[in-house]
Amino acid sequence: MLRIHPTAIIDAQAELHESVQVGPYSIIGPGVAIGEDCWIGPHVVLSGPLSLGKRNKVYPFASVGALSQDKTATEAQPTSTVIGDDNIIREYVSIQRGTMKEYDSKRGETRIGDRNLIMNYCHIAHDCVVGSDTIFANNTSLAGHVEIGDHVVLGGYTLIYQFCRVGAHGFTAYAAGLSGDVPPFVMVQGSPADARAVNKEGLKRRGFKPEEIEPIEEAFKLIYRSGKVMAEVKAELAVMGESSVHVKLMSEFISNGKRPLARG
Repeated sequence: MLRIHPTAIIDAQAELHESVQVGPYSIIGPGVAIGEDCWIGPHVVLSGPLSLGKRNKVYPFASVGALSQDKTATEAQPTSTVIGDDNIIREYVSIQRGTMKEYDSKRGETRIGDRNLIMNYCHIAHDCVVGSDTIFANNTSLAGHVEIGDHVVLGGYTLIYQFCRVGAHGFTAYAAGLSGDVPPFVMVQGSPADARAVNKEGLKRRGFKPEEIEPIEEAFKLIYRSGKVMAEVKAELAVMGESSVHVKLMSEFISNGKRPLARG
């Protein structure tokens, strides 16, 4: 079987490891670098500057690395898309390169980590940062500058407003609409999304012990059920974080936010 299908168009300035496979009618532009054992299916468009790590799979009709839809973006700007290893990018996914709006902090990059499953029709806009081991169900869309932590699961048709964050191990139900941040370990549902509970089942599957989950649940109650003002919540979380690394993560996440917490 041919490694590079004869109908594929590959720019002379693209860099492909000798093990890369490219399917029929795919287009790989200048400034694209693809690591070993990647599989690029038919009818894929890869636009540079773009770096794809090792063992990624990109399915038909995906567009990765295209110029952002932000009106300020131009081809001449030193922006890019950086994708790690072992990601699965399914049909009709669009992932767009960064902009100059956060160049000082993100170097104009849209960044995706390792071992992520991005299902059909998902959209990841400019300057987004996605961690590792996440699952984006079908039709999930991220606006610009969104940050997604490790082990996050986003239900189908989840929509996330610009500059929002979802912390590690967070979970959104189907058709959730987020206009605020979701702290680590928290499950949200609805549009606008509201916090429902700790992602307890997900934590158990990842090896969290009951004694680790208990303080997370106490922190959740403090944040969402105590009725205390946020200044009090932050102060108490900081104290609780001294005896739980997971609560410390929640505390730091809330303290560093640009947007309020997601509340229905």
